[in-house]
Amino acid sequence: MAYQLFEVFGIELEYMVVDAANLKVSPIVDKLLTAKNGSLTSDVDNGAIEWSNELVAHVVELKTNGPAADLDSLAEAFHENILEMNALLETFGATLLPTASHPLMDPTTEMQLWKHSYSKIYALYNRIFDCKGHGWSNVQSMHINLPFGNDSEFEKLHAAIRVLLPIIPGLSASSPIFEGKNTGFKDARMEVYKTNQKEIPVMAGKVIPEQVFSKSDYYKTIFEPINSAIAPHDTENILDHHFLNSRGAIARFDRNAIEIRVIDIQECPKADIAIAVLVIEVLKYFVAEKSVSLAKQKSWHEDDLFDLLNAVIKTGEETVIYNQKYLSLFGIDTTSSVQQIWETLYARVKDGISEDYQDALAIILKEGTLSTRILKALDGDYSQSAIQNVYRRLGHCLSTNTLFKP
Repeated sequence: MAYQLFEVFGIELEYMVVDAANLKVSPIVDKLLTAKNGSLTSDVDNGAIEWSNELVAHVVELKTNGPAADLDSLAEAFHENILEMNALLETFGATLLPTASHPLMDPTTEMQLWKHSYSKIYALYNRIFDCKGHGWSNVQSMHINLPFGNDSEFEKLHAAIRVLLPIIPGLSASSPIFEGKNTGFKDARMEVYKTNQKEIPVMAGKVIPEQVFSKSDYYKTIFEPINSAIAPHDTENILDHHFLNSRGAIARFDRNAIEIRVIDIQECPKADIAIAVLVIEVLKYFVAEKSVSLAKQKSWHEDDLFDLLNAVIKTGEETVIYNQKYLSLFGIDTTSSVQQIWETLYARVKDGISEDYQDALAIILKEGTLSTRILKALDGDYSQSAIQNVYRRLGHCLSTNTLFKP
């Protein structure tokens, strides 16, 4: 069934499983799914929410069990599942940890691939790309799936998403630390995401999708080059171009949706869904051409948008945008920080956002991205004990569904 623009939504949240005592990654998602289901399956139906494994054995995904029409109750539904997961993990001395990157993990020694269903696909990925790096094993994110009913709706949605992608990390960055060090990037997850498939560059492209606005052009410009590039490696023909496409937003024509992938996971579902709702409301604003025409949205080349994205990956909401042409997309005519852009957009669309999510967004817009708040809490102390203390507090935020304040 093809849904219309903004009729339903799909949300996916990824979490690390860690040892409750020392916070080291714990590759026991198979034990968690078995404890829940009675036997091991890659997907567990839990009513409104589904649980599933990921590429690496210490990451579990929670996602809406099919398209969801109501976002207002979704944070609570995810939180209930998180509490249930934590209760099951307690048996194994483990717990869920939020944020997009584990701050102390050494992926070269600690990464373990999922060894069960789909393991053949994961093993092939590992053979091609060598998944023992942060870009594969330490990159937890939220994905937002948005439907389109036909080519005309795809054109509008894809155009709006492309121009918004560069500033999203200025709202959602939560990955400032790798291996006990300040990476210098507010969104280190996205910094490594850009190059984790460098062996076959066409798979991620410039992260910002190309200027393609119809299904036939998408296949010609994006899917066909991907299929050609992967063919020498995928001799058994087991990989699907929908999954191979690793841009920051990917078209899923198998389910008539676009999946946004540049959003770091936050400290709790309330923060995640609040960010999702704001992004969706702003996309509605663009699709309705309230500040700029569809033609102007479509006119942006991915190289120019990629330059902006790179700046925001590094400095997050503090990034100052001087590009007047880009600012004009938002109806802004003066040099502005990314935080100011989001504040402006929020003021325009907040009436479509519930009070609970408004409260969460008020904290993010005032106190900064989660990366900024984490760095503020650490206050320059990157000792293992200081990092563990802050991330235990983040784990508490996940358990209580509350936002983190330094």
